[in-house]
Amino acid sequence: MKKAGSAVSYLIAFILILMISFLLPRLMPGNPLMAIYGEEALIAMTPELQAELTQRFSLDDPLGTQFVSYLKALLHGDMGYSYFHNAPVFDVIIASLPWTLLLVGLAVLISSFLGIILGIESGYRRGETTDKVLLTGLISLSGFPDFFIGILLLLFFGAALGIAPLAGAVTPYAGKTGLALLIDVLHHLTLPLLALVLVRITGTYLLTRNTMVTTLGEAFILTAKAKGCREREIRYRHAGRNSLLPVVTAAGLQLAGSITGALFIEIVFSYPGVGSLLYNSLLARDYPLMQGILLMTTVVILLANYMIDLLYTRLDPRITYSR
Repeated sequence: MKKAGSAVSYLIAFILILMISFLLPRLMPGNPLMAIYGEEALIAMTPELQAELTQRFSLDDPLGTQFVSYLKALLHGDMGYSYFHNAPVFDVIIASLPWTLLLVGLAVLISSFLGIILGIESGYRRGETTDKVLLTGLISLSGFPDFFIGILLLLFFGAALGIAPLAGAVTPYAGKTGLALLIDVLHHLTLPLLALVLVRITGTYLLTRNTMVTTLGEAFILTAKAKGCREREIRYRHAGRNSLLPVVTAAGLQLAGSITGALFIEIVFSYPGVGSLLYNSLLARDYPLMQGILLMTTVVILLANYMIDLLYTRLDPRITYSR
């Protein structure tokens, strides 16, 4: 029942986002088609295309009928038509989405893993040299924005040393397949991924460290020491495991920040993900594409946070949700 209640909350949030996404362009003054596509695109459209889009979105019908048509279109994968790309919005986004999921997914996993390990070690050695070096270094690193770290990495490893690609996700016209293609993809991914990880690792590290310090003072840790448990077992199995719950929460929140950071990173490295696609759609004023990207990004974030909610009871069966 409680898991179902949590799912209903996410469903309500999703419906509200759908309604806002639907209403915003239609509440703007003037022709709804112009609000959706922009004045420049509307001028360049043929009358036939304007008539087709008006019929597709039911823009000449009452608002309730338009919303029903909008939901039906979404259920069939119709998120609108990108006038700039001359293709359906869904197809345009799907072509770029795997690159962003690869970049953001690996960044969240690696930064969370490293943040947890370093946080556990730093918290267990509170006040020692290792703790002071890690704390000072990571806090200093977090003061730089993602794109600045990306520019520095690009200038040093790409321009100065020439050991990393300057742009793209694969080498163009190389014709690589199999293992060679995988290595090429990872080669292009290294610098954008490193830039995201370096900035995102600090939040997980600080949360793990502080939770670890608090957990080490708990009675069950003193009992484990009294029983003669090994130091590594106390550090990871007892204290570390009980420090994970707030870190998992932070990982869910970090996902939204990582997607935002990926927007700037993809622009710096000309990485062909959704971030670069959104930037180009802003320049071209491709409003349906922008709306589709924001909607799909919201769905990904909601699903990720819901999955993290489900992990809570796995990590700590004592966790319950209020009705």
